[in-house]
Amino acid sequence: MDGHFVPNLTLGPPVVRSLRRVTELPLDCHFMIENPDDFIPVFAEAGADWISVHEEACRHLNRTLHLIKSHDCLAGVVINPATPVDTLDEVLDIVDYVLVMSVNPGFGAQKFIPSTLHKMRRLAEIRQQRGLNYRIEVDGGVGLDTVADVVRAGAEILVAGNAVFGNGDPRKNAQALLKVATEAALQRV
Repeated sequence: MDGHFVPNLTLGPPVVRSLRRVTELPLDCHFMIENPDDFIPVFAEAGADWISVHEEACRHLNRTLHLIKSHDCLAGVVINPATPVDTLDEVLDIVDYVLVMSVNPGFGAQKFIPSTLHKMRRLAEIRQQRGLNYRIEVDGGVGLDTVADVVRAGAEILVAGNAVFGNGDPRKNAQALLKVATEAALQRV
């Protein structure tokens, strides 16, 4: 977060570099920033594996996604709750994943916006119709009360901050979310 595209400031390349030293797990960097092209090379050099950019922040989205891939990172595109899925038609064959924001970006612990479920379902339909391989990610308000609906709608990658770290034991909270998500995924098959 850069304090411009969204009001808060958050982690930068030095934190990614520090995390890369202690883990081989994929580092997923969601840019909530203006001018993402200026930051892609430095985040990739710091150790980012996945980089996603907001459709709303990119002047030339196709070029930005190719820039991410040129740095050997998986390329993702993010849409805000009010942004239609159709704005991504021309780049869905480029992306490795699509991140649906189910809250307005910039703050944690927000309430899930139910109307975003149709975006996940639509992205799953388009993927199947066009024979594409992108994954569907969701961020915002993912908790025990929403995770089953999100997974049944087609999301495969779940970002859950407050539901994991907000109250209680983070390990137990994550296990409970995973259990509900797994059960919902089995219903989808």
